[in-house]
Amino acid sequence: MEFEGKCIIFSAPSGAGKTTIVRYLLEKVKNLKFSISATSRPKREYEVDGHDYYFLSVSDFKNNIQSGKFIEWEEVYTDNYYGTLKSEIENIWKEGKHVIFDVDVIGGIKLKSIFADKALSIFVQPPSIQELENRLIGRGSETPETIIKRVGKAEIEMKSAKEFDYILINDTLEVAKKEARKVVSDFLEK
Repeated sequence: MEFEGKCIIFSAPSGAGKTTIVRYLLEKVKNLKFSISATSRPKREYEVDGHDYYFLSVSDFKNNIQSGKFIEWEEVYTDNYYGTLKSEIENIWKEGKHVIFDVDVIGGIKLKSIFADKALSIFVQPPSIQELENRLIGRGSETPETIIKRVGKAEIEMKSAKEFDYILINDTLEVAKKEARKVVSDFLEK
């Protein structure tokens, strides 16, 4: 695959605010297009297939892995796979746009290693683990068990922040959005 455009990679522990920041950037920064990830996890009631994710069965996801259709993929939780389809990136670049990713921490590190200097990787960090837990509870879409699992995973993921090009601390959302916009715009203008 020939890499023509640039990539902006956002990663964070679940609940840190990366998706909100990515949506803001899609509105405010020209020439960005969201890379829709594929997943085998169950669809949440408010999600739309082909818009939020490409929802695949576990067997379909595994078949795509075998066929080499992913740039990167990860089994984040048991039978919950996430990955980036090669065709997604190729289509975005054919449109003359830059790709913006909203991926888990391991996916972000993998994508940065693949795209190297054509990518800017940003780690969105919550102000604290306690605040992260409060945000997950506030979503209303998580069970107590999944909150415990996600908070535990977040504590591990936070140790990977230093592997990213930029650490964006999301203490106040409006401030974090503006900071993200400046960092991304500066990178795309290089």
